[in-house]
Amino acid sequence: MQPVPPAFLRAHTRVARPTLVPEVQLHVADDVVGLWEAMETEGGGAGLDPPFWAAAWPGGQALARYVLDHPGTVAGRRVLDLGAGSGLVAVAALLAGARAVVASDVDPYSHTAVALNAELNGVSGIEVVGDVLADELPDVEVVLAGDVCYDREMTGRVLPFLGAAWLGGASVFLGDPGRAYVPSEGLVEQAVYDVVDADGGPARRTTVWRLP
Repeated sequence: MQPVPPAFLRAHTRVARPTLVPEVQLHVADDVVGLWEAMETEGGGAGLDPPFWAAAWPGGQALARYVLDHPGTVAGRRVLDLGAGSGLVAVAALLAGARAVVASDVDPYSHTAVALNAELNGVSGIEVVGDVLADELPDVEVVLAGDVCYDREMTGRVLPFLGAAWLGGASVFLGDPGRAYVPSEGLVEQAVYDVVDADGGPARRTTVWRLP
């Protein structure tokens, strides 16, 4: 797929601040279904993934809040934002003093969203890449993964990757809004947040976990 023009995202999103991380601004969608339809009609035809990048998910908000409140987690380090989506966690890591960030996502729309949101927040130093799960871990010291265990198949790919990153010496943090596939053992609780839905839905109890 060809690179997604920034003008498309600007035309179909608005700028908002996530409820838990008001320090950060993001391009988000008011009408996700309408955006998805526009992606299909204007952005390359049918078969495109839903626009997960157009929302600030609870797992990402919790991770972003955590690194902003605990900048020593990332300050001066190279960071991987796994499943970057909007780039919220990548932006928060840079605001907290990360030396550089690799933002990984399979969706080319996410790549454009990350670049736009970095520009919107006045940060630089994000390298946007595709799927890294089948490759060697990028040269990073911290891995931040927001809500990446959303189904069995994805969890089966993510957990070995996170484990290998930890064994390789990286600090690994996982933002989880209570997904059933997140293991109950082998993780250390770092913080718990109630993430309020921007549309007024119920808050999601979301935990930041660390591999020990």
